[in-house]
Amino acid sequence: MARSAKKSAVAPETRGPDIPRPTQPKRYKASKEELLKLYREMLLIRRFEERAGQLYGLGLIGGFCHLYIGQEAVAVGLQSAMTVGKDSVITGYRDHGHMLAYGIDPKVIMAELTGREAGISKGKGGSMHMFSVDHGFYGGHGIVGAQVPLGTGLAFKHRYAEDGGVCLTYLGDGAVNQGQVYEAFNMAKLWDLPVIYAIENNQYAMGTSIKRSSAEPLLYRRGEAHRIPGLQIDGMDVLAVRGAADVALEWTRSGKGPIIIEFLTYRYRGHSMSDPAKYRTREEVQDVREHRDPISHAERDLLGMGVKEEDLKAIDKEIKDIVVEAAKFAEDTPEPAPSELYTDVLVGSY
Repeated sequence: MARSAKKSAVAPETRGPDIPRPTQPKRYKASKEELLKLYREMLLIRRFEERAGQLYGLGLIGGFCHLYIGQEAVAVGLQSAMTVGKDSVITGYRDHGHMLAYGIDPKVIMAELTGREAGISKGKGGSMHMFSVDHGFYGGHGIVGAQVPLGTGLAFKHRYAEDGGVCLTYLGDGAVNQGQVYEAFNMAKLWDLPVIYAIENNQYAMGTSIKRSSAEPLLYRRGEAHRIPGLQIDGMDVLAVRGAADVALEWTRSGKGPIIIEFLTYRYRGHSMSDPAKYRTREEVQDVREHRDPISHAERDLLGMGVKEEDLKAIDKEIKDIVVEAAKFAEDTPEPAPSELYTDVLVGSY
């Protein structure tokens, strides 16, 4: 006769309780003035990055240089909802656009790119390692995924100081496969830290399609095992991004802990200036430019609000003048003195 199985003292759970989730974001209802401001900021990033690409070709920018062309709506839409001086932002090495979206002077950013004394990091950070503590902008980090645990630490600082701040931590679709990212997710949820993990999914990481590199290509689900809710948003629509930002900020500020937002976006250039991007077709890139471009999307919305085409052309000319002035400033300002090699260096004593 078969023995009856004894009931386990701790019965295994076949399914945990549902994860609390925010409401689905709605597209932000911007006034004409608000959308014009967002449009100007996206256009500034586009024209700035185009000029940076030219200066790189002329040899005025050295080292690595990762352009943000095509992804402008993500940084502008998110950071338009952040509070400078209260919140913090940290990102990877594709950081020029994030700094411009935070209202930092294009002159000091371009001077940093060209390694000049007037640069925001005194010419020592270059393209990938720019900081502005005054703005709550903590880089600019060259190691893939390394900014995620650092951003989690910044969120811990906000919680510890009880300052009401939130840390916006950017990462790409390549970084989501790094182990340190999941260690950070686990800690963030354990302590319900006020952090927004913004995944900029531009589909190719350094050059491998996400379909070939990720067993779970729906990146907004990557926090499920840590009970972190996720959203997937059109990252080519600045108003959709802004709507998601408002929902995420309300979630984190109310003490509900971290949230993940996957932004479906696209970069028109290679991973860096040295990448010929042969892993995709010209037709694919052109199709995105013609049908999903974030700046063209905003232009159509503005025309529908009664803004005239000549007004948009005037804004473009104004932005181009700002970028030309920033490039001239960067070219004219001196390089750092050799003595700068020994400043801002942390020395420990035992």
